[in-house]
Amino acid sequence: MSQTVDRALSILPLLAQGPADLGQVAERLGVHKSTALRLLRTLHEHGLVHRQQDQRYRLGARLFALAQEAVENLDVREIAHPHLAALNEQCGHTVHLAVREEGDVLYIDKVESRYPVRMYSRIGRPVAITVAAVAKLLLADLPEAERRAVAERLDYPAYTPRSTTDAVAFLKELATVREQGWATDLGGHEESINCVAAPIRGTDGRVVAAMSVSAPNVVVGADELLALLPLVRRTADAISREYSGTAPHPDKEAR
Repeated sequence: MSQTVDRALSILPLLAQGPADLGQVAERLGVHKSTALRLLRTLHEHGLVHRQQDQRYRLGARLFALAQEAVENLDVREIAHPHLAALNEQCGHTVHLAVREEGDVLYIDKVESRYPVRMYSRIGRPVAITVAAVAKLLLADLPEAERRAVAERLDYPAYTPRSTTDAVAFLKELATVREQGWATDLGGHEESINCVAAPIRGTDGRVVAAMSVSAPNVVVGADELLALLPLVRRTADAISREYSGTAPHPDKEAR
């Protein structure tokens, strides 16, 4: 039975490359046409495969509906939280998770620092979008025209002397963030607070969320915080793999 399921599932990536006839499917699977036909009929009955008028097969509409439903029901916070907690356990600093929603960038999770000095940030509150590292990552991933339109309609408050001052400077910084794949806020919002951030990506490679580690200067300097960047990026990559469904199956990891 497992071999039958394996063969049936092998048909789906084949048809993802384009329509194929019965002979092509049988040849790719290395089975007789009658076996391939039984598999295709079963997939067709479940709406996962559709037979065209030219007798070739393509992926069915229900497959796309299931994929969309699965994506809509993914909770990046639920998936990310254990990873954020583990990172906090390793480094001891405040860890945030943020998403872009209706034009704002919001914190949706936070793991507090173990140190007495705490950051004033709340889940559900917007971040300072022109300086926050997580915001830079989420905006840098936008298509160029949208990125430019967003930058041009933002205000640029001078939170500190290190704050981004205008759209030109902001777009230049976003281009750098997009190229390097990580972001910082080194005293741009509060002079005493530094932050490093990394993106969390979905199945299509687009940034769906961003996570960061932040700490005040009295606890750790900017250089020491930047030294944590590889750890932050590894954590973000692990969340991305789990979120997108590309993480190794536990059975395979155990082998």
